[in-house]
Amino acid sequence: MEFFTKTGMAREKRPFEMESAREGMDDGKRSRPALARVIVDAVKMDSVQTVCSSLEPLLRKVVGEEVERALANFAPPKVGFRSVPKRIQGPNQRNLQLQFRNKLALPLFTGSKVDGDQGTGIHVALLDADTGQIVSTGPEASARLDIVVLEGDFATDDEENWSREEFENALVRERDGKRPLLTGELTVVLKNGIATLGDLTFTDNSSWIRSRKFRIGVRVADSVSEGLQIREAVTEAFTVKDHRGELYKKHYPPALNDEVWRLDKIGKDGAFHKRLNKAGLWSVEDFLRLVVMDPQRLRNILGNGMSNRMWDSTVEHAKTCILSGKLHVYYADDKQNIGVIFNNIFQLMGLIADGSYMSVDSLSESEKVYVDKLVKVAYENWESVMEYEGEALADVQAYPAKGMDTFTEGPINGLNGRTVYLQGADQRTYIYILT
Repeated sequence: MEFFTKTGMAREKRPFEMESAREGMDDGKRSRPALARVIVDAVKMDSVQTVCSSLEPLLRKVVGEEVERALANFAPPKVGFRSVPKRIQGPNQRNLQLQFRNKLALPLFTGSKVDGDQGTGIHVALLDADTGQIVSTGPEASARLDIVVLEGDFATDDEENWSREEFENALVRERDGKRPLLTGELTVVLKNGIATLGDLTFTDNSSWIRSRKFRIGVRVADSVSEGLQIREAVTEAFTVKDHRGELYKKHYPPALNDEVWRLDKIGKDGAFHKRLNKAGLWSVEDFLRLVVMDPQRLRNILGNGMSNRMWDSTVEHAKTCILSGKLHVYYADDKQNIGVIFNNIFQLMGLIADGSYMSVDSLSESEKVYVDKLVKVAYENWESVMEYEGEALADVQAYPAKGMDTFTEGPINGLNGRTVYLQGADQRTYIYILT
């Protein structure tokens, strides 16, 4: 028979121990070990089955004690290690969890409303984690939720399984002498498993905590949490800046009349900003027009300090701008039979010939060569370009303007005696010509 020590290694009895055991059995002076007594009794019964049955309780006890001793000697887990908690289940033994359905609009500033991306509300849903379906019925589908602030480094390893204790330990509260960190509607009620967060505002920036970032968490309220073991939801980590920084924040998307420093990589009163202003470029619209007409000149204005990566970032940000409905037409002759049409940032849209509109993509190679020459002449004689803006008419015929990547809306009048109406929808642009 082998016995296990605390280290789990088998140890055989030494000869002198065997001798002592025999002596103890002979003279009866030593107390007989419990295990030996069980074996003797079992042998007397002469039954292998009885032996096994008799040994089982003692073996379970011995093994259990040894396992407990071994676990007690193990070192505590490393910091940051997340143990897998018990399965989180609802009253119907379902794996339930809360989940944010959209991201936050960033950056965030103190005193400003916390919104979802693109200015939408922040939506939370109760899901069955096994099916991914929204739980719309039952008491859990109308539970009350609490909105809290968490450390930015909580769940940084994207570990979805955390314990309730870990969640509670990650809560962030206001600094001493400060107002509550998050103010507004701090509770919300699920309706058919879905809720939209109300007005929320941060009163303090995130620079004073170790991660320098916050997360917003949503949990089932304590008053209704009994029997509703539902995993909490957390947002991505984000920085909250002081409201004074809002005066210098970028706009997404920028407006045409925004000052040019609202674009990415162009700091207010910085070197790029001053160079652009000196060249007469004050607005985002000015910037976009030069991107279209003479991008190399614009690069020269910005200088070598702007890398290719910075240039790409700035231009891409500028191109997200929503354009106006103004159109510009340059006619090749006084009779205005042929002309090229531009949008308000001087981007070529197509050719108009004898009252018919042809998009850039629909032109033949020879027509494209002609149009390119006409565009260059238009840029050199921009004072001769005519700007149109007027009322839209009904009973018009639509011609798709393929290849356009801007969204414009607005009518024009007086184009070669006809009315043209330009309207964007779902990133598609149409030219309407009265027939």
